[in-house]
Amino acid sequence: MSIARGNPMQTVLFAAPARLWAKYQAPLAEAFRQAGLRVQMADATTPPETVDYIIFAPGGLLADFTPYRRTRAVLSLWAGVERIVTNPSLTQPLARMVDPALSEGMVEWVTGHVLRHHLGLDAHILGQDGIWRGALTPPLARERNVAILGLGELGRAAATALASLNFRVTGWSRAPRELPGIRCLSGAAGLAETLARAEILVTLLPDTPETENLLNAATLARLPRGAVIINPGRGRLIDDAALLAALDAGQIAHATLDVFRTEPLPPDHPFWAHPGVTVTPHIAAETRPASAARVVAENIRRDLAGLPLLHLVDRARGY
Repeated sequence: MSIARGNPMQTVLFAAPARLWAKYQAPLAEAFRQAGLRVQMADATTPPETVDYIIFAPGGLLADFTPYRRTRAVLSLWAGVERIVTNPSLTQPLARMVDPALSEGMVEWVTGHVLRHHLGLDAHILGQDGIWRGALTPPLARERNVAILGLGELGRAAATALASLNFRVTGWSRAPRELPGIRCLSGAAGLAETLARAEILVTLLPDTPETENLLNAATLARLPRGAVIINPGRGRLIDDAALLAALDAGQIAHATLDVFRTEPLPPDHPFWAHPGVTVTPHIAAETRPASAARVVAENIRRDLAGLPLLHLVDRARGY
């Protein structure tokens, strides 16, 4: 699509860590061109009152949104918005990132680790010691109960992929949901039932005051003994001390963790040395510049056309 010359020029500020600009500069320019947008990129010298849109990621220099009175929307490059949604100076509409490539990456990571634990691969990969472990035959996927906590964009994608492999998938969310082929539960009673069935539990909930420490001593005790936890969602969903105690007691057989309360995970954190924990460095789902740029451009195009922003954050819910 050629640039629509009649469109007014839009001033867009890239308010993300400076190291990301080299990755996003060309994809954003191409996405704006394809969307028919005329854009000039702002920088630190641009008067805030002239900025039409802000592309945001935590770690940049922008913390006070008050001067950006003309800004029509803040477009996040992150799926999680917990580090911006509580900012009292942010009064502009906020859209989170829902990127098809991000969903693909999450599905691949979750499926790989679910299959790893379902098939018991560690016993063979780590057990190259001359012992023939022929008795370690796993059940079929249709005999394994997998639960997903959180049925947002990423949770739905992961649940659907696992169900397509014939796992018995139960999904839980705070509000009722319906997904073909997925047993969907909600509310406190639904959470208790979901946990009680979960041989493998995947957590993909947002980070809100209601979800902090959702997996604690009491809820971990509801899981079947020997359950596996896979957390690519948010570090604050799990009470670290309670998880370590449950691992030491054998209530939890293994925890594969991609997200943590402090990142990078400090070298002296007990997770690193615990034999029942696998640490991966927040790689389950990465925003890809090419596809994320197209999401940003489409939201600007929609807004200028008088259409609702996609993936608008509900401030009251926190996501």
